Amino acid sequence: MNLTNASFFDLSRYAHASLFVADEYPWQALARLKTYMADYPWPQITWPQNPGPLPATLIFHKSMLMESAGLTIELDDATKGKLRVFRDGILMEGASVLMAGAVLAGGPLSIGKGVLIESGAFIKGPVIIGDQSEIRQGAYLRGHCLVGARCVVGHVTEVKHAIFLDDAKAGHFAYIGDSILGNEVNLGAGTKLANLRFTGGNILLKTPTGSINSGLRKFGAILGDNSQTGCNSVTNPGTVLGKKSIILPNTTAPSGWHPNNSLIR
Repeated sequence: MNLTNASFFDLSRYAHASLFVADEYPWQALARLKTYMADYPWPQITWPQNPGPLPATLIFHKSMLMESAGLTIELDDATKGKLRVFRDGILMEGASVLMAGAVLAGGPLSIGKGVLIESGAFIKGPVIIGDQSEIRQGAYLRGHCLVGARCVVGHVTEVKHAIFLDDAKAGHFAYIGDSILGNEVNLGAGTKLANLRFTGGNILLKTPTGSINSGLRKFGAILGDNSQTGCNSVTNPGTVLGKKSIILPNTTAPSGWHPNNSLIR
């Protein structure tokens, strides 16, 4: 049984790999997430601080925020690098699009290259969004959200104090609280990662050799690289899935450690 970060995630290309320590438990990265974001070198951008939705679509390009009037926007799959913005027919390489109707509710914000933030998304910092990620209509990012490259925070998906590694996707009606999604994790529609015990106290992680005190009162799930959940699945607090694991649709996963290639039905 190996419960270190190295057994769950390939961090070799992750921009925030320093948040993880190779021989630590993965949930210890959650314990230091607030400190990591407090010390993060936030870009010196004055983001709109309107109390309501953005009145017009904005473009973020080469550390500059500008209005979209006079520009041509091709709204296509950002995760595949197909979101494109042109000025006078010339591609603005790496431009990100903040659509009218999105809400930036304050707090530090970092947006990478080629990011799409759709109308109706609500973002409350601190939030980091990596290159070519999509924050779709109705998404709610409510602070201390670290989203990697080519990720999706989808329609009516709520994220709070959580980490997405690269290519992690939560496309529809999900709740991700105090959790980590590994590389290329995909959450089926309606997935809920429960993060708080009814009886209170720290979350205990069950293993074949005994329980481990996580030290966390709120702890949702850890999903190792390439894991998947089916539609309307739920994980109990303190669920830890090894790489390439699957939770079938309409299934409640028991808390505790599940090894690589687990099939939970």
